[in-house]
Amino acid sequence: MDSRKYFIVIVALLAIVTGTWMSVRVFSPPPQLQTATRLPAPTELAEFSLLDQGGEPFTRASFKGRWSLVFFGFTQCPDVCPLTLQVLAKARQLLVSEELDELPRIVLVSVDPERDTPEIIGQYVTHFGDDTLGITGELSEVRKLTDGLGVYFEKSAVDGDNYSVDHSAVVIVTNPDGQFHALFGAPHVAENFAHDLPILMSTE
Repeated sequence: MDSRKYFIVIVALLAIVTGTWMSVRVFSPPPQLQTATRLPAPTELAEFSLLDQGGEPFTRASFKGRWSLVFFGFTQCPDVCPLTLQVLAKARQLLVSEELDELPRIVLVSVDPERDTPEIIGQYVTHFGDDTLGITGELSEVRKLTDGLGVYFEKSAVDGDNYSVDHSAVVIVTNPDGQFHALFGAPHVAENFAHDLPILMSTE
């Protein structure tokens, strides 16, 4: 085969390969969310003023700059809260292999601020990884945040200091603009978060 024919064959092969690659990109459906619900348009959070585990102010602006997984619970919760935080911690470990620019932060907002001081919630969140943040503060300020997100909580079985707090088990996803971006409903499975979060975080 002379050099001219050889060149033509190479060009033809490259065209075929390129066409095949382009057709796969064009016609392959985008990855689909399995369990997360993405809002049609991200929404702004309500203005609020709380404290982080170090006693520093935590406001709406504190959510800006990175993705966060926000769960509303309390340190004396017997089952749902620790199990959910364990799932989120495992999901973060699974996401390490996804080569994301940054892993999402886990944020626990206390719905029992009467008992959950910054120090107490700070000690609690250390059990769920270094990048887990505890938030607490005045009850009225917590409600500003939860009401804007449609998150329910209510004290129950009051008997002196012996009470529990009923609350939603939803996990809220906020984007780097500090907006409500998506949510995960219970029951929570680490693999579902690991599948859906890269999709959510790539379409911000």
